[in-house]
Amino acid sequence: MKKYSLPFLGLILGVVLFVACDDEPSEEIFESSHQFLIGSYTSSEEEGIGFLEFDPLTNAANIKVIGSNITNPSFLTLNKKQDLLFTVEEIAGENGGRVKSFGFNKGDKELTLISMENTLGDHPCYLTLDPNEQFLVVGNYSGGNFSTFRIDSGQLTHVQTIEHEGKSIIQSRQEKPHIHSLVFHPGGEKMFVSDLGTDKIYIYDFNPNYAVPFQPAAIPYFEVEAGSGPRHLIFNEKGDRFYLIHELTAELGVYAYENEEINLLSTVSLTHPQFQGTVGAAEVKLSQDGKYIYASNRGEANEISVYEKDLNDKLILVQRISTQGVSPRNFNFSNDGSTFIVGNQESNEIGIFDINQKTGMIGDIIQKVAFPKPAYILPLK
Repeated sequence: MKKYSLPFLGLILGVVLFVACDDEPSEEIFESSHQFLIGSYTSSEEEGIGFLEFDPLTNAANIKVIGSNITNPSFLTLNKKQDLLFTVEEIAGENGGRVKSFGFNKGDKELTLISMENTLGDHPCYLTLDPNEQFLVVGNYSGGNFSTFRIDSGQLTHVQTIEHEGKSIIQSRQEKPHIHSLVFHPGGEKMFVSDLGTDKIYIYDFNPNYAVPFQPAAIPYFEVEAGSGPRHLIFNEKGDRFYLIHELTAELGVYAYENEEINLLSTVSLTHPQFQGTVGAAEVKLSQDGKYIYASNRGEANEISVYEKDLNDKLILVQRISTQGVSPRNFNFSNDGSTFIVGNQESNEIGIFDINQKTGMIGDIIQKVAFPKPAYILPLK
C-alpha cells in the first residue's frame, strides 16, 4: 500500500473542499447579503424592476431583472410584510399613467401581477401607503393631481382624485401644478403633498372611514420661496420637523410643523459656493438614528451632501461627496445602515459605498453595478 504524508493529505482535502464549495458559488457569495429592489426607466420590454444583492463580507454584487415588460417603473413601495409590491408606470395617456400591484416572493425573486389601474393623471412619479395599508396614494407629476386607491389583498379600487391648480415663476418648470411627493405625517392623520409647480406644500386631513378619505386641512397649504420647486420631504420621528428638497434651487430646507402650522427655520445650498453649472436636487433621507440628513444633487454636480442639525435647527455640513456617476436621482441604505446605495440614472449604474454610522460619512465606493436608468432604491428586510 502506498503511503502519503500528512501535508499531502491536507492538500488533497483542501482541493476537494474548494471544488465542493465552488459548485454553488451564488449561495456562498450571498449568504449574508443586503437585498434591494430597483425601479428604473425602460427602453425595452426586457428592462424593468431589478433585484440587487450585495454581500458586505466579500463585496460581491449581483443584479437581475425580475419585473420585465413594465414601462418606466420609476417608483416602488412595499407593504410591511413585503409580500405586496406596488409600482408606477410613469407614462402619459388618455387616462393618465398606470399603477400596478404584484405579489412578491422574495425567496424565489418572483413578481405576480394582481391589479393594474389608470392613475387619471399623466406621469405618476410617487407612491405612498397609509399607516394601516388600506390605501395607496399616487402622485401624478404632469397631471398635477393625486389619486387614491383602496387595497384589498393587493387588488386596487379607485376612490378619489384631487386636482391642484396654479403655477409659479419659472415658466419652463412651473407652468402648472406638478405633484412630486406625498408623505404621511408620523401621526398618521395628515398627508403632506409637495407641488413643484405651484411652490406649495399642501396639507390634507386623512379619514380612512370616509367615502373619500382626503380633505384639505384647516390650513390647506404653505407657500415656499417662489422658484424653489419643492420635491421630496421627510419627517423626523417626532413629526415636529421635516426636511424638504428644493429641486430648482438645489437647496435643503428645515421646516417646523407645530400647532398645525409650517414655518421655515433654515435653508442650505447643496453646492459649493464656487460651483458653477446646472443643478437638480432630488432625494432626502435620514440616517437610522435620525442624526444625519442626506441629500442628492443632479445636473453637473452629481453629489451627495451629508448634514447634521445643531440645537438651533441649523444644518452643519459634514461631507459633500461625488456619486461617481451621473444624475443621482435616488439613494438608500441597507437595513442595518452599513451600506449606502445610489442610483446614477444617466450613467446607467448603481454605486455601492461603505458608510460610517457614527460619523455619518460616506466612505469609498465598493462596487459599480451596471443597470439601465436606475431611478429608485428599495431595501428589503
